[in-house]
Order: sequence, then structure tokens, then C-alpha cells
Amino acid sequence: MRIQAIRNLPMKDIQTLLNDEDATGLAEWVRRGEVQPIDLLEGVIQRIEHVEPQLNAVAERLYDSARSAALDAAKSQGVFAGVPTLIKDLFTPVNGAGMSNGSLAMGEFRAPFEAEVVSRLRRAGCVLAGTTTAPEFGTSYSTESTRFGATRNPWSLEHSAGGSSGGAAALVAARVVPFAHGNDGGGSLRVPASCCGVFGFKPSRGLMPSGPMVGEGWAGLSTAHAITLTVRDSAALLDATAGMDLGAPYAGPVQSLPYVSAVHRDPGTLRIALIEQSGTWPTSAESLAAVRDVAQLCESLGHRIEPVSLPVVLPEFLDHVFTIIGANTRNHVDMLGRMRGFDVQDSELEARTRIILRDKGGVSGAQYAAAVEWIHALGRQLATFMQDYDVILSPVLTREPARIGELVVPDESLSLEDMIERSHRYSPFAALFNASGQPAMSVPLSWSAAGLPMGAHFAGRFGEEGVLLGLAGQLERVRPWRGRVPGVSGCGV
Repeated sequence: MRIQAIRNLPMKDIQTLLNDEDATGLAEWVRRGEVQPIDLLEGVIQRIEHVEPQLNAVAERLYDSARSAALDAAKSQGVFAGVPTLIKDLFTPVNGAGMSNGSLAMGEFRAPFEAEVVSRLRRAGCVLAGTTTAPEFGTSYSTESTRFGATRNPWSLEHSAGGSSGGAAALVAARVVPFAHGNDGGGSLRVPASCCGVFGFKPSRGLMPSGPMVGEGWAGLSTAHAITLTVRDSAALLDATAGMDLGAPYAGPVQSLPYVSAVHRDPGTLRIALIEQSGTWPTSAESLAAVRDVAQLCESLGHRIEPVSLPVVLPEFLDHVFTIIGANTRNHVDMLGRMRGFDVQDSELEARTRIILRDKGGVSGAQYAAAVEWIHALGRQLATFMQDYDVILSPVLTREPARIGELVVPDESLSLEDMIERSHRYSPFAALFNASGQPAMSVPLSWSAAGLPMGAHFAGRFGEEGVLLGLAGQLERVRPWRGRVPGVSGCGV
């Protein structure tokens, strides 16, 4: 039930407002002077404390600085004036806050500077209530770490929230905040969005700022954005944060119209290539039925569906990806040792990281260059493929969300190939579009027989965020998901 527009709302009405509104709606209340940012923040803090014992999604609470910022935000006219959110604790420094990257090796490091994307969120009016959990160095599809433990899925506490933006996805799904920052180097926004039944969008390469700490992020595989409850919030966030920062190594695509305008436009008739199988690891019957149902839904909206085969040999592709990840991980670990004055010890790193360093941390410059060249060639191959299609549709995951512990690597007895197989047979599609730099998204359109979310994955042409956002807006209107609330949520506060 919608509440009356009055000033100085009691907390029970603030909680009703947080139930009813997305970030865009909350900011409208603030700009009209009908609700105070400090009250929204206190409502969100109540929600964090209500769900956190079960979800374990918060890396650090920043309540004191958030309260000061909320008082300053009372006069903001920003698109997200006074809206509380959280920042992913992975290579995204928040001035004065801890940054662990999910690793014990980072110790008690506190950032003396701030990522540009964080500064842009502040300028848009956001109030930063804390940071969210991620697996060590972001290399897992499940947010479980020695440092923080397991982040659980609000739909089922026995299941993972996904990774690596699992903390962000869990909190958005649990209606703690309407959106949370994340980043995506191989599916890290889209996989947890699928697991948790929310919207996850990965922009085109170069569209979002990555500095000043990160240059190109895994040779351009990684980019920042957010997990949101609504499509319009994701689009409005792009409008508020997109654009190169100083010294960016890539020039991102230029958008002539606001991204948020695309959400409400008719996308027209789209040519959609349907990929049901990876060609290497099978898609479960339930995931297959879900993606076929989404294809039928798209057909009912007037889009043209054409089944195709995946034009990539995945094991070869992933070997090159992990050459890039391994070299970057070695550089990061060595840089950390230099920064603190003594080497990082194996005991400070998880088995997954040690395997990556063991098998790929010592690649030569020539091997690294060859991997980057291979990835660039793949981008050209997929761009050629996309000349015949507007969108590619596939599952995000080949099955329902993994159980807690299922994707954890317990020791170094696994080969890198076996470790890759364990994770990427679970999500074989998402990383392709990090390699090509194309925009891609997970849309929460299906639920399993057990009641777990199953996202549909859509990828578009490079720089055509508007096409995907228009399609997502259309799908949101005909099959809305906001009314589906998980068993663990802040709505009961």
C-alpha cells in the first residue's frame, strides 16, 4: 500500500516506502522534500542488521560516515538524491574504508583515495552505507572466502548468492537496498543476479570508469556497474556514472540519448539468436525449459528467434582467459607484497588463488600477448556473428544456483583445468561477452521447481546498451519480478 506524502515520516512508513519504491522513486521523494535521506539510511541500517546474520553479505559497515553524508544529501537534486547503497569490496576503493578484495592477504588496508565510479555515485546523491562481500580477487562464481565466510542466497540459505558480486545481489534481492555497486570480469554481475532473482547489467567495454586504481582490468575483461531491482534504476545509474575517466585506456561508446529513455521505448522487432547448449558442458533440463520459455515469451512480443550453436570452443577460450587472470593475479600479489614491505605467503591465499598462480602466474610476456590477441580475435568473430542478430539469448547458468561449498576449492590437488571445468560448466556463457566487450544482462524471468531464481542471459552488439535496456524494460512490463520477495528480506522489519 502506498503511503501518504508527508514530512517527517515515522520509521514504519519509511519501511513501507523502502518496500514500495526503487531508487528512482526514493530519490523523487527526497527531491520533493517529503522524506529525509537520514531516515532512509536508518531504515536501510535496520534492514541490514535484520538480514545480515543470515546472509553474511556486508564486508564493512560505514554507518558513521553515511550518517554525515545523509545529512548533506538532504538538499541534493541528484538523480539518486539520498538513496542508500553499498560498494563491492573488490578493487573499488572508498576513501577511508577497508578494501580487502575478499582476501586475508590485504590485512587491514584502508584506502586513502576513491574510485571514480564511487565519486560519481556520491555526486549523483548516493549515501554509502557499507561495502559488500566478494570471493578472493573475484575469481569464483560463489561468494565464499576464508576472510568472510559464505554469502547466502535469500531464496534459500543452503544455496550460494553467486559471485563475485554475491553480497550486492543478496542485499538487493532481500530488499535491503534498491541497488548495489558491483563489477564483472567473467559474469560477476550477471551470475549473482541470476542466482538471486534481480537484474544484472554489464556495460560495453570502456563505457564505465575503472580508475584511478585499475587500468584495464584483466586486459579489458572487467567493467563496473550495478545490480538493481528495476531496469530503470540500472539505466539511470548508467546515465549518472558512464563515461571515461582521466587517462582511461579505452574509449567507450557514445550514447546520443539518455539510457533511461530506452527502458520505456518499444524495442521493435529484434532478431534474437538462441543458444541452448555450450557445446562443451550440458544445460540441465530445467535450465533448458526456462530459456525456451523465455524465447517463446520473446516471440509472443514480436521478436524473431533463431536457434544457433555457440561459435566458440570453450576450453581453448578459457585457457586464454586464465592466462590473463593468472598474470594479473601474480602482478597484484607481488604489488601487495611491495606495498606492505614483505612477500605474501601461501598461507594468506586461498587454494583457488594458489592454483591460478601455480599454473598461470609465471606465464611469459609472449604467452600473455598471445592470450590477449586471441581474445581480441574472438571479439571480432563475435562482432561478425552479430551482424545477423541484434541479441543473443542463452541461460546464465546451466542449472539452478549452486549449494554453499559446492564451488569451493579445498586444496591444491586440483589441476587448473579441473578447477575451470568445475566453475564454467556451471556458467559457460557469461565470460564470452567480457572477452568481446559486448553489453550483456541477466533478467530474472524464471524460477525453478524448488523456488530458486533462474536468469535469462541476453547479449547485444557493442555499444548498443539501449537495445538491451529496451528489451529488458519490455520484459519487465509483461513479466514483472518486483512482487517476488525471498524468504529472507528486509520487508519484515
